[in-house]
Amino acid sequence: QVRLVERGGGLVEPGGSLRLSCAASGSIVSRATVGWYRQAPGKQREMVAVVTSGGTTNYTDSVKGRFTISRDHARNTLYLQMNSLKPEDTAVYYCYTYWRCDFWGQGTQVTVSS
Repeated sequence: QVRLVERGGGLVEPGGSLRLSCAASGSIVSRATVGWYRQAPGKQREMVAVVTSGGTTNYTDSVKGRFTISRDHARNTLYLQMNSLKPEDTAVYYCYTYWRCDFWGQGTQVTVSS
């Protein structure tokens, strides 16, 4: 069983920044592909950024150049640094990994509004 706990969501003005963190059980952050997804009201859940065990990253086009995914292997924690936030980034953000099956965190709300 893999446990993922997100923190760091909140309300921020357009152009602002937030950093999300995802504390994972075991050493899953180093051993598996891990990533961030988001789901806005009335929309399907979408991939935001993922990083493989080898360190290859992939971002959805709408966040390229603004968001950065990173890992702290010692802390077994995944991060998502979000800069230049836009209202359309408003969503619940979920930490995700696949280790024999899908595992999801509980989600953290990010609201970008003035």
